[in-house]
Amino acid sequence: MYFAFLLLWIVFNGKFTLEILVIGMILCAALYAFCCKFMGYSISRDIQIIKKLPLIFQYVVILIIEILKANRQVLYFIITPQYQVEPRIVHFTSCLKTETARVVLANSITLTPGTITIRMEGNEFYVHCLDKEFAEGMESSIFVELLSKMEAME
Repeated sequence: MYFAFLLLWIVFNGKFTLEILVIGMILCAALYAFCCKFMGYSISRDIQIIKKLPLIFQYVVILIIEILKANRQVLYFIITPQYQVEPRIVHFTSCLKTETARVVLANSITLTPGTITIRMEGNEFYVHCLDKEFAEGMESSIFVELLSKMEAME
């Protein structure tokens, strides 16, 4: 997190000099100390996030691919007037343990065209799907697998 602060400092300054770097290092150290004391951050938490970076990167790539595939499918529904969409509301229970993982899953579902998470209570998800094709395999998707792997790393 310290390096993220420092990188933002350098980017927002617009140029890179030794003076900007030194002042940025001092200010970012103070900001990081504040975050550790009052916001629950720690070096061990940052190390956990760094260990999860390959999975996070894989998750983002798969999310982008799924968004593109869903966009293509929704476009097909739009330009094919004889196709009759069959909307569904899907209810499923997730095996994810943390609230963060469940929220990320709900947001990933909503970001994917043709689906929207309409309710999330604990492990229960209610998702509106534009067509029955979008409703298949939602509870055991690649998103759930990757989020479960990330939870297991904690």
